Parts: sequence; C-alpha cells; structure tokens
Amino acid sequence: MARISRSSAPRLLYTFFSSTTLSASPVPSSSPASSLLAGAFHLRHFSSGNAARAKAATADKEPWWKESMERLRNIGISAHIDSGKTTLTERVLFYTGRIHEIHEVRGRDGVGAKMDSMDLEREKGITIQSAATYCSWNDYKINIIDTPGHVDFTIEVERALRVLDGAILVLCSVGGVQSQSITVDRQMRRYEVPRLAFINKLDRMGADPWKVLYQARSKLRHHSAAMQVPIGLEDDFEGLVDLVQSKAYYFRGSNGEKVVTEEVPGDMGALVAEKRRELIEAVSEVDDQLAEAFLGDEPISPADLQEAIRRATIARKFVPVFMGSAFKNKGVQPLLDGVLDYLPCPIEVSSYALDQTKNEEKVELTGSPDGPLVALAFKLEEGRFGQLTYLRIYEGVIRKGEFIINVNTGKKIKVPRLVRMHSDEMEDIQEAHAGQIVAVFGVDCASGDTFTDGSVKYTMTSMNVPEPVMSLAVQPVSKDSGGQFSKALNRFQKEDPTFRVGLDPESGQTIISGMGELHLDIYVERIRREYKVDATVGKPRVNFRETVTQRADFDYLHKKQTGGQGQYGRVIGYIEPLPAGSQTKFEFENHLVGQAIPSNFIPAIEKGFKEAANSGALIGHPVENLRVVLTDGAAHAVDSSELAFKLASIYAFRQCYAASRPVILEPVMLVEMKVPTEFQGAVAGDINKRKGVIVGNDQEGDDSIITAHVPLNNMFGYSTALRSMTQGKGEFTMEYKEHSPVSHDVQTQLINTYKGKAAE
Repeated sequence: MARISRSSAPRLLYTFFSSTTLSASPVPSSSPASSLLAGAFHLRHFSSGNAARAKAATADKEPWWKESMERLRNIGISAHIDSGKTTLTERVLFYTGRIHEIHEVRGRDGVGAKMDSMDLEREKGITIQSAATYCSWNDYKINIIDTPGHVDFTIEVERALRVLDGAILVLCSVGGVQSQSITVDRQMRRYEVPRLAFINKLDRMGADPWKVLYQARSKLRHHSAAMQVPIGLEDDFEGLVDLVQSKAYYFRGSNGEKVVTEEVPGDMGALVAEKRRELIEAVSEVDDQLAEAFLGDEPISPADLQEAIRRATIARKFVPVFMGSAFKNKGVQPLLDGVLDYLPCPIEVSSYALDQTKNEEKVELTGSPDGPLVALAFKLEEGRFGQLTYLRIYEGVIRKGEFIINVNTGKKIKVPRLVRMHSDEMEDIQEAHAGQIVAVFGVDCASGDTFTDGSVKYTMTSMNVPEPVMSLAVQPVSKDSGGQFSKALNRFQKEDPTFRVGLDPESGQTIISGMGELHLDIYVERIRREYKVDATVGKPRVNFRETVTQRADFDYLHKKQTGGQGQYGRVIGYIEPLPAGSQTKFEFENHLVGQAIPSNFIPAIEKGFKEAANSGALIGHPVENLRVVLTDGAAHAVDSSELAFKLASIYAFRQCYAASRPVILEPVMLVEMKVPTEFQGAVAGDINKRKGVIVGNDQEGDDSIITAHVPLNNMFGYSTALRSMTQGKGEFTMEYKEHSPVSHDVQTQLINTYKGKAAE
C-alpha cells in the first residue's frame, strides 16, 4: 500500500539503543555478572566462551544471552518539524561521549548539527556516512541508525518500524501537539510501538507544558501523566523535580553535563505532591498491581512505581511524559534514564514473521539466539567497498564465513565480512546474535529481504508487492549524466520493491512506475539532489489495461510466397474472457486433435498470441484475463515454420479482437480520508465529482473517516485539493484495489486520444 499524502512530511529519526554493541573494553572483575558478560559482550571471544556459557546457563537456569538482551534498547526519536528533535539528538550524542563538542542547528560557527549534514537524507534527518554510530549510557550502548521517515513509502516505513522496539515523541512546549505530531503518533500506534513523550523548549517564551500534556490526552488520545515538574519556566527554567524519586535535578557545567541532585524546593512541595498523586492515579488505572496498593492506601515506593510505569508503557497503555530544554542542555540525561527504565528490550516485544511454506501464516519469533537464524536487511548503503547491508537479527546467530539463504530470491550466500559500525570506522566481528544490529559486506540483496540459515522459510515482510499504478516518463537533461542517472534508478529499485523502471518501446523514453504522484515526485527530487542529475518529467500516466467480454472465433491463414522457401501457417480457434477471480492473466489451451499442426510449432503459436496481447487495439495497453483456445489449423510440409505460425497467431488475434467486445480497465484505488467532521460534506461532494463511490463513513473522536473507491485517473492533485478543503487538517491514504471497466464515455474519449496520437 502506498501512503500518498499528508499535510506535510514528518521527519522521523530512528535511534537504536543497544547494549550489545560490544565494546572491546574488559568487564571489571568486581562485576557480579562478569563471567556472563564476558561471554555475552565480547564478540571476539564469543565462540571460545561457549563451554563457560553452557555451564553458567545450567547453574542459573537462565540462558546465557538473557542479561545482554535485557540491556538492549532499539528506539526511535520522532517529532513535528522544528520541535527540536535534531538538537535533542545532538545532546544525546554529546552526553554519551560520541561527539566532543556541541554545534547548533543554525549555529554561528557554520558547522551545523552532526545530524544535519545533507539536504534530503535529507528528509530523513541523519548523515549517510554515520548510518550506525553508537555510544554508551550507563553500560548501555546507543546505536543511532538512519531509517526512512516517509509515510508515503509504506513498505519502507513498515520495515523501519519493524526494527524499532520503542520511540520518543518530541513535542514543543509552545506549539504543542501539531499536525505532524498526530501523523507520527498514528503511525506508531499502527505499528504498536511503545513510546515516551518529551516536552521540549521549556526555556521559550510562552512555554506551557501542562497545556501540551492536556493536548496529548485530548488530541492524541494518550493515557499519559507527567513524570517531572519543571522548576521555573521560560527564562527562569532552572531544573526538574523527578516525581518517581521525589528529587530535584539541576544541570550545572558549561554544557549541563553535571547533574546535581537536591531536595525538592520548599515552595514546590504542594504542587509536587499533587502531580505525584496524579501520576500514581493514572498508572493505577491501567496496572492492577499498583491499583491494589493505591486503593489500600499503602505507601508506594519509587521502585514499585517505576516497575508499574514500565509494565504499563510496554503494554502501550500509558505514555510517560518527560520535560526539558535540549537547547539549554536541561533534562536530557533523565530522559535517557527513562529510555532505559521504561522502554522494552527485544524479548519484551513480540515480532512476527510470515511463513512462506504455509501461505504467509503469521509466526511469532522467540527472539532468542538459540532459535534458527532470522534477519532483516533494513538499509542498504553504497560504501567504499561496495554495498553495505544493515541487518537486524530477530532470532538465532549469524557467523562470518557461514552460508545464509536470502528467502526472497532463494540464493545461498556466504557471509564474507561481518562488521559492527563505529561511526565511520568498522570493527570486524566473528558472530552476532538476536537483538543486535550488524552490517555485512558483499551481499547482493534488496532492502527488506529476509535471511535465514535455511532451516525455516520465513520473511519479515510480505512478499506480495503491490503492482505499480502510475508511470512517468523521465530523461536526464544533459546527455553526459546518463551514467549517474541509471546508477540512481538501479539503487532506488533495490531499495524499494514498489518502484519499477522500464523503457517505452515507441518513444525510447525511460518510464518509472510507482504507487502514486508523491512517490514518484520524491524519487525525481532525490535523483536531482543525491546524484546531481536534472531530469525532465513527462505527464503522469495511469496504467490502463484492456480485456475481452465475450467469445470470438478466429480462422486465419498466413501465406507468403517469395523466391525460395515461403511462409505458411493457419490457426483456427477462439478467444474468451477468463472466469472472475482467476489467478492467471493469460491462458493458452491446445485442443488440437490429430497432427493438423506439428507439435513443435505449438510454442510459437502461444508466443505469438502472448505478444499480440501485450498491446490491445483500443489504446495499445496490455490485454488481461484472456484465454486463447486452439482447435484446428493447417501446416505445409515445406513452407511452415515457427515464424510463420507466430505471425499467423498475431494477425488472428487482431482479426477477432474487435468481435470480442473489448473494454478498457482502469486502476481503482481504495481511498481512506481522515478529516475533521465539519469538512465532511465538502470532502464527500468532491469524491462524487471525481466519480468515486463512498463505501464507508465512521466517526473517530472529532474526525470522520470516509472510505471510497475512486478511479486513479481522477485522483491527480488530490493532496492539494484535500488540504485546501480542510484547512490543512485532512489526510488520506490510497492503495490499489483492482482494475475495473471504465464508463462508455471515458472509453470513447481514451480511444479518440489514442487515435489522435497515433495519427500525429
């Protein structure tokens, strides 16, 4: 399904918190779990520690990987544009020691934030070079991984959100919940991602965190409560009071790196007590254990409250709200602690695979390294040494030098080099286990491919890729840039299975096809920015089809006599439509009795009919749902040849096609609009004007959800029209439903246009 529009493009930056990004530093011997950690954290000694691990596992009755998995966090940061996501990420990198100085997004030093190094990745919000950097926080490792934030490319977004186990939603304390905050939140809800909220920019004029918290409850339907109370606001913003621990935090030092813990200021005692009670009430509504203690008036310890918040957050029943000002370096460290305390590790999140041997039946993965290998390629990058493929391992262990199987292509591949990314450098490793994110070199695959060890045939995403519904002709402006142009198209085809490239046989132009207007526009823009190739774009074209509606007989003799061997072939039979719901688009049946046509010519006849069906006589589009039945024919002992029968078939098809009452089929889209109720009438009227059929209308809060079937040909420019009808508040998704016959007047118009073009 292609997500075709929304009010404006949310930039999502996905960040992976992973404790198993294994450092080479020794584990202190004083650590009680040192023997276990040494096995789980030091990949270089991974295999040598097998015996020790097995002993430890039998002694503790816990698998050797449990502790390292519990220290894993895979999370993303997302926000409305200008809520301070980039600044927040910059501080996260600084406090965790990944970068050594802070640069502002619009800083006077001209360096710019670490994450803003390109324009369109630019829509994604992080550099291409450092696609997987990691840094440590309290013995946890934080990987920052770049995954796409486009809701238009549903296939890519699905893969990106598959790799996340949790997320941080950043809200601006002045702007509050904005249109894109709603889009981003809806996306997380659809993919069942547990989340924290972070109210940023408390130092700005007009900052009001309580207003934003109220908006999150009413507009986003969040069951949420504040985890902190700010000490002062705007210019007086000094620190935060933690409601779980009932402590005040102040951020000292030139960059707020020293967190000083003090008692709660005396004048804030009443407010803190009230907000803490509110927090406990909110959590006890969704957590039975805390509710019992709360109703029994038992004192609730910080540890009990923390555990209850974690349970409720992972179950997606509660959203903890943190506060701060990333720009003024306040509140970032408690937020990082919150990620570790409240967001899930991979074994607490259920991941599903689709079993290809059982018609894509859902299978829950255990997430343990003891199972069969299942890994998803979620990002490709053109590196100095060829294609670098990022893998998220869901189950099992991957080892360098072993063979893995690409389920999507069926190819068996040897893992030539397995690396863990250290910003731009790479650390070679021998093996990695479930929950980790690694990169492999020299593996030819596409984004979204699934790898297994061959014992199971699972894919992480469906292999049923929707057919493209719209095409554009593109060509580079200058002849010199042809090489870069084809390089770009090849890369995008690998990354996105819904993006196809072909050649128009008549004009010789390159045709790109995809899931909609915006989908193709963004790729043309990326060719311009990433490959510096200006391309001219033709008018969008809808992929029509033709089909027959009744049986028509053919009897055609192809006879050509020139000097030497001539051509002779006669075919007799009929064409008819296939029954509704048939799996194939074209069927050829041979009902010949006897040897009227020698059997070695039959494949040539089938080939001829197939070729003829590639271009219907009405508007030159492919003919679908067609059955060709051959009943009789004639051959000549000398003059018959494969070519003669192929030509006879092509002419026979053209001869009987008009008699089969052909019709034109157009792609019809299933469109779902979400608009505020006051605009419902205008939107429904517009759908009728576009020859759409409204099939459903539901209420969800203050919004109406209208479902309709609309011909794609009438949907051009709809995102602009919907925005102007709904003051920018409406959004819609559109996915291909089926090809269905066009009305008589549209068919006449299309045929006349086609004839006019042919006559030119």
